[in-house]
Amino acid sequence: MKRALVIGASSGMGREFAQRLADAGWRVGVVGRRETLLLEVVRRDPDRLFYCRADISRPKDAVAGLERLVDRIGGMDLCILAAGTGDLNPTLDFAGEEPAILTNVWGWTAVADWACGYFEDRGSGHLAVITSVGGLRGSGAAPAYNASKAYQINYVEGLRQRIAKSHSRIAVTEIRPGLVATEMAKGDGLFWVMPVEKAVRQALHGLYRRRKLVVVTRRWRIIAWLLRHLPDRLYLGL
Repeated sequence: MKRALVIGASSGMGREFAQRLADAGWRVGVVGRRETLLLEVVRRDPDRLFYCRADISRPKDAVAGLERLVDRIGGMDLCILAAGTGDLNPTLDFAGEEPAILTNVWGWTAVADWACGYFEDRGSGHLAVITSVGGLRGSGAAPAYNASKAYQINYVEGLRQRIAKSHSRIAVTEIRPGLVATEMAKGDGLFWVMPVEKAVRQALHGLYRRRKLVVVTRRWRIIAWLLRHLPDRLYLGL
């Protein structure tokens, strides 16, 4: 039986990933901050789903919990790092930026490094991380969120280069969603907000094929291309 760890599984895409993997026969460890929601996930299939409450913004305690959960499920073939946070902060109040920095950069890095090290010790495995199309450009409304996602995109490329030089059988997949109907989709006038189920279904399709990058949903590839190529004078005026 294949074994997966889904970090950030109490809601949103992480929760959908965990449920779909369990339905496909995987033994799945789910991790998140909100124990009540984790218990809801586990009750769906207690023979295949197991949980650990952890907050990755406290990396030392979180990694210790992840190690215990991996032992409990008998190992780890796949790690999906779906934990993240972010909020609109047009006033540039640092208290509004701090959670995104602590979670999406500080804690995220600790967990990504831990998972990569676990797979390197075994010579194989699959690390999948959820970034964001927002990481392609800065945001005046949510500066820390977009910047933290840009950090993740760059960090994943660094991990991929490291693994390529080691010639190990480790895959790294970046799942780069556009707007998905989760708690993270904030603001007025949002468009092309995709259902969680559709986004995860398409992401799993690419993940099972061990692709390096999966932009979900497919129509968001158009937006991603436009963001990369839009001149500054036009983008800054949006």
